[in-house]
Amino acid sequence: MGKRLITQRRGSGNPRYRALTHKAAGRVEYPKTEKPVNGQVEEFINDSVRTAPLAKIILEDFTKILMIAPSNLSKGDWIQIGGEGEPQPGNIMMLGNIKEGSPVFNIETEPGRGGKLVRASGTAAYVIAHEKETNTTQLKLPSKKMVKLKSNCMATVGFVAGAGRVDKPFTRAGHKHYAKKTRRKLYPTVRGRAMNAVDHPYGGGRHPHVGRPTTTSRNAPPGRKVGHIAAKRTGLKKRK
Repeated sequence: MGKRLITQRRGSGNPRYRALTHKAAGRVEYPKTEKPVNGQVEEFINDSVRTAPLAKIILEDFTKILMIAPSNLSKGDWIQIGGEGEPQPGNIMMLGNIKEGSPVFNIETEPGRGGKLVRASGTAAYVIAHEKETNTTQLKLPSKKMVKLKSNCMATVGFVAGAGRVDKPFTRAGHKHYAKKTRRKLYPTVRGRAMNAVDHPYGGGRHPHVGRPTTTSRNAPPGRKVGHIAAKRTGLKKRK
């Protein structure tokens, strides 16, 4: 019998691929407030399980929350949560109250569920248009994909801090090993066609080539499906 593919082992949820949530600094959630609330930046925290730094905010009622830090935010600055007004960097507002063309991040996909989109360091989405008839807002994600979300979803104005993280090269393999390990990523990764036939459907053979489309069954589990599944055609196209 062959071995399980990496995607199958990852999907089983064993500790090797499970996120180290016990090392997280805390949950990043939007406070549930009916009225606008102001908060002051107390300190910044380097969270080992995230690519972006976190900011600890003290609200007016002396409760503390954690938020993904935007760029150009300093210790002691004040931010506003909820309400209308100028979309200053760091303010948490509804999408419908943010001007078109403004950068936003940590965007909710459903009102009250917390930020789900655009949370990596240096990223931002842009508000493209508001549709009052359907109460939706059109956004352009960092992947250039356009999405429509409800206008009462919350988002943070600005860019995520830590934009220069990917500019620093990994000078040693050990540095990348620990950087991947803390986020439960596999390193190094091996191409399927470089493996043996027992390890991957693409493996085996005397020269690098991708296995036949029939090497993977149509009824195989999701993690096992690689290559051309029910492809209309394969191979090079003949020149006319």
